[in-house]
Amino acid sequence: MNSLGFLVNTLFDLYIMVVLLRIWLQWAKADFYNPFSQFVVKATQPVVGPLRRIIPSVGSLDLATLLFAYLLCVGKILTLLLVLGGGIVFNPTYLWYGALALLKAAGGLVFWVLLIRAILSWVSQGRSPVEYVMYQLTEPMTAPIRRVIPAMGGLDLSVLVLFLGLQFANFLIGDIVGQIWFQL
Repeated sequence: MNSLGFLVNTLFDLYIMVVLLRIWLQWAKADFYNPFSQFVVKATQPVVGPLRRIIPSVGSLDLATLLFAYLLCVGKILTLLLVLGGGIVFNPTYLWYGALALLKAAGGLVFWVLLIRAILSWVSQGRSPVEYVMYQLTEPMTAPIRRVIPAMGGLDLSVLVLFLGLQFANFLIGDIVGQIWFQL
């Protein structure tokens, strides 16, 4: 059952990250015509499109997509309970766990996007469409850090500072929420 739980968890997490990436791309006003952005939109449009007709956006925040991501997180928890435990007895705390899972997925997405940007900066020549989108997504977070801690010897430490901040936030939320945070 652990292998099935791993598979279910991984598939849900990957799709939740794609949905959250759509929110982040809209918020950052990233290039919509970029092939990477087009993939994200096409992967989420079958569900998000009809939801957007019902649920309006608030400013630059797409509430329909955020609701879809939240429902996916709750669905992930319920599916894992079904797969690993054999049955579901609905408990209102699963709604709270879904919100926590959404927050943790958002932090995980930031981590992976920063990591991809760092790796691409080492191997790419700056012509990759994926690298351009990663730059558009992460630059609002790295630029303020770069103003305080300039590049030393050609090394940009802003991504490392963000990694440390994300890890600190992860442990801090785990201390506040409890062990369930690390199980999500």
